[in-house]
Amino acid sequence: MTDGTQGLVISNLAVAYGRKKVVHSFSLGPIPRGAVLTLLGPNAAGKSTLLRGIAGLGSASGRILLDGLDLSRLSRVERAKKIAYMPQSQPPGIALPVIEAVMSACSGVMGREASMHQAYDALARLGASDLSMQLLSELSGGQRQMVALAQAVVRRPDVLLLDEPTSALDLKHQIRVMESAAALAREQGAIVIAVLHDVPLALRYADTVAMLKDGELKAHGEPERIITPHLLGEIYGIEARVEHCSHGRIQIMVDGTLHS
Repeated sequence: MTDGTQGLVISNLAVAYGRKKVVHSFSLGPIPRGAVLTLLGPNAAGKSTLLRGIAGLGSASGRILLDGLDLSRLSRVERAKKIAYMPQSQPPGIALPVIEAVMSACSGVMGREASMHQAYDALARLGASDLSMQLLSELSGGQRQMVALAQAVVRRPDVLLLDEPTSALDLKHQIRVMESAAALAREQGAIVIAVLHDVPLALRYADTVAMLKDGELKAHGEPERIITPHLLGEIYGIEARVEHCSHGRIQIMVDGTLHS
């Protein structure tokens, strides 16, 4: 049973971490298909916890609708077909070739030949095809992060949730990752929600931005409209200027911290 609303709608979502409620009555949407939403905010704002709640992990209450379908009514397996979640920390590597690890994400969805083709394509999009025959146990933390993203992308989810997907990557691969995420949204009509600490990088690829603090939504909208010195001071406690580079991209110049 659906209500006919297209996109992702989050209503009164509350998420706890252990016994502590971290996200309080979060509502947002509809987030249209093909859109990239970045979640910004200081440490402990609830960004990662919010992603876990959307993914159906941990203790959460509220409603999450995808194209009018209540995701809470789906089994864990069915929900996982629609939502791919990439956590910030990756498990230790094992002695498994990268290509096999990425193919395993397609398990039960397509045959082996098709899985291999999709796995190579996912790695190539990320500029990581050279890793395909290496063992996971031989990779650096940043390389494992790339493989984890390939495992999420190869499933072609309706919703892709990324928690700090660029944290361990060099500048070139940060751009590759965000370009790949934006392409997934644009070409396949997916909804991408990414937690990023690099604010200029987030603003470069975001269609909309949600600013969180203390587990609550403080602002949401197009970057050009909501990113102001006043909001940056309120959210991050900094004194900053918002300017534009020669390419028209938003640049944030931090002059100092605000004294509380």
